[in-house]
Amino acid sequence: MLRQDSQGDVPLFDEDEAAFRKNSSKIQHPVATFFHLFFRISAIVVYLLCELISNSFIACMVSIILLLSCDFWTVKNVTGRLLVGLRWWNQVDDNGKSHWVFESRKENSKKVSSGSEARVFWLGLIMCPVIWVFFVFSTLISLKIKWLVVVIMGLVLQWANLYGYVRCKVGGGTNLRTMATNYLSLQLFKQAMNKGP
Repeated sequence: MLRQDSQGDVPLFDEDEAAFRKNSSKIQHPVATFFHLFFRISAIVVYLLCELISNSFIACMVSIILLLSCDFWTVKNVTGRLLVGLRWWNQVDDNGKSHWVFESRKENSKKVSSGSEARVFWLGLIMCPVIWVFFVFSTLISLKIKWLVVVIMGLVLQWANLYGYVRCKVGGGTNLRTMATNYLSLQLFKQAMNKGP
């Protein structure tokens, strides 16, 4: 795993929130913010309404896969860099070994992301894979097996970006289970301190 800069300048979920409150109301990249959500929400809407829109399964499937592919490329190559200053990719060396590469904006960079852009980015990145997980289970329960390939493709593409960006933010070598445990224990500690005597 390669890491070009160890820390980004954008909060993951709610950490370091105070540092970003001054810029939190201003969206500096409205087009990127729009397209961060547009393709992924459009794929979900087309999936939900496709039987009403068209009788052709192939046309619906191709439309959904195209929207998901556009979303994957846009989030991975454009909105992640602009909205949160993070970028990831996987490259294969001459020996056939796969390497994850993570980039984050340098802390002394003049470009600072706004807190509202970071919230939109992470909310869209987290909620859409959850929706596709729900679609997988609902497809299995309703026995619409022909749609299973579509919803699994949606889940895989959405999950890949989420996984890449979380690894990029918390560090390529960090165990995600340890990070989640530390985050939850910190939140419980904050709640306990706020209740106080």
